[in-house]
Amino acid sequence: MQAIYTVEFCLSIPYNKKTTLFEEERHKRMNLLKKLMEPVDMTEGSPWQKIVLFTVPMLIGNIAQQLYNTVDSVVVGNYVGDNALAAVGSAGPILNLLIVLFVGISVGAGIMVSQYFGAREREKLSATIGNCITLTAIATLFVMVVASLIARPLLELLKTPESIIDWCHSYLLILFIGSAGLAYYNILSGILRGLGDSMSALAYLLVSTIINIVLDLLFVAELGMGVNGVALATVIAQLISAVLCMIRLKKMQYIFDLKKEDLKLENQYAAKVIQLGLPSGITQAILSMAMIIVQSLTNSFGEMFIAANVIVMRVDGFAMMPNFSFGTAMTTYAGQNVGARQPERVSRGAKQGTLIAMGTSAVITGLILLFGKSLMGIFTKTPELVELSRNMMGILAVGYIAMAVTQSLSGVMRGAGDTITPMWISIVTTILIRVPIAYGISFLTRTAELPYGRQECIFISLLVSWLLGALITFFFYRHGKWKDKAV
Repeated sequence: MQAIYTVEFCLSIPYNKKTTLFEEERHKRMNLLKKLMEPVDMTEGSPWQKIVLFTVPMLIGNIAQQLYNTVDSVVVGNYVGDNALAAVGSAGPILNLLIVLFVGISVGAGIMVSQYFGAREREKLSATIGNCITLTAIATLFVMVVASLIARPLLELLKTPESIIDWCHSYLLILFIGSAGLAYYNILSGILRGLGDSMSALAYLLVSTIINIVLDLLFVAELGMGVNGVALATVIAQLISAVLCMIRLKKMQYIFDLKKEDLKLENQYAAKVIQLGLPSGITQAILSMAMIIVQSLTNSFGEMFIAANVIVMRVDGFAMMPNFSFGTAMTTYAGQNVGARQPERVSRGAKQGTLIAMGTSAVITGLILLFGKSLMGIFTKTPELVELSRNMMGILAVGYIAMAVTQSLSGVMRGAGDTITPMWISIVTTILIRVPIAYGISFLTRTAELPYGRQECIFISLLVSWLLGALITFFFYRHGKWKDKAV
């Protein structure tokens, strides 16, 4: 019996050792995953490393979000036709105009959450999050009713071609009626980012993006639902991502509380969210109005150019992703460090983050130019449309690096609580620079062969507004009044 015991004991040693090593490795992986999912505290450590750590998952998430519209365009362009592609694109400016409430709440929520998180104000953080959830419900009901009623009149006002106006209207109607998912994903992911958690929003967005792609193919390619199919797929996917974000927030009770009383609107918090977010909402509305005005000029060039504009804007969305991602990261970074009262660290991070953003944008823009024709060919098989889209994209190239400066430094100002200055800069560059240049070039280049002028006016005006916007933003950042705007 003793011998048997000894053999069993000896055999158990390597087994337990292996088990222990396996458990240790499993715990390491679980701890790493847990660490990645934890909020990023940007008030300590290397500024550029914290900014990059926060930006990378958000960049991937923004690219995934851009896939929503891109997949819609690819599917309808390949399975329905170029006119359907033009319809989805023409609906974009109106959609952006009518969801400005969501943009405002999201920006205001992100700023307040990041500053209260940096200041370790648990009670105020909890009340802010609860008020944002309630404000979102009110904004969603408003958009569902009002936007649905005015979508068709706006399309008619823009002189949308008869060949695509019915598709545009049905596409918008489905998106507005199902806007709850869009609203809550944007606001809740903004709250998560304000808490320094960009990984969760990324994970949920990737899941919903895959669902969106599968549903797009099912509804359009298999069931033949056309433009309505891509709209329905987007609504379902966005709703899933919103639900996942809410579940994640419920699991973060160690940072804040989410009780019924926190959901009650309080002027101290709701008014501040609106005050901080309103300038960004107004900016979005003005940008959308400018896009609508320019869209009217775009529509005058016919369905082929409308489709080319859609393709360029879809690729443009990917080129802009690093800029938007770094801009949001700089908002969170500045917000947390302003809340922690570390102004020197804010300035240091602003410089490092902007330089990294410019370098990233330069690389991605180069890749887009290098593989431009292949990218355009994903959307359509029409050679003339591919060539036209590639030429228009080339005009915008250098502007993306300028936008890296604008987005990063505007993000710093917003994070500090100054949302007014970026708003005015956007108004000036869009209304006073882009629109007049677009129509001016169009008027000056009119001929018998080109009754509406040269098509390039649309993209030349955009490039000029981006370049001047970067110079103006840098000037106001250096001026420094944003440093006195903390919540």
